[in-house]
Amino acid sequence: MGFLLRWVCAFVLLAATYNPTPYNYIAWVSENGSAQLSVAVLAGLLLLIGYIIYLRATLRSIGAFGMGLVLALVGAILWVLYDFGLLNLENPGLNTWLGLVALSVVLGIGLSWSHVRRALSGQADMDDVDE
Repeated sequence: MGFLLRWVCAFVLLAATYNPTPYNYIAWVSENGSAQLSVAVLAGLLLLIGYIIYLRATLRSIGAFGMGLVLALVGAILWVLYDFGLLNLENPGLNTWLGLVALSVVLGIGLSWSHVRRALSGQADMDDVDE
């Protein structure tokens, strides 16, 4: 359940920033940013804090190489689905949503990896040890 919650939060963070609908931060700032500059800056800073939390935790737990491996694994799964005819990549909106899912999986795994490693090995990271 912990991983699912972390993944959903990562997906919401990415989708709130950009998605193919008009309901996202980028589209809102493009239309209303100058009229509501203080709100746009506040929302942008909140999104930035979310990205810093996720990216820092992901880089510390699985690193850039691990991020690439997870992204490659998600890409290979999408490739298999495409090869078997279960996925059609003609729709650009669907492709954007697939990209958001792929990136959110990377961030969700990155934020959860220390918990998974501790559960599998019984060893705590140095960051997890209480002083």
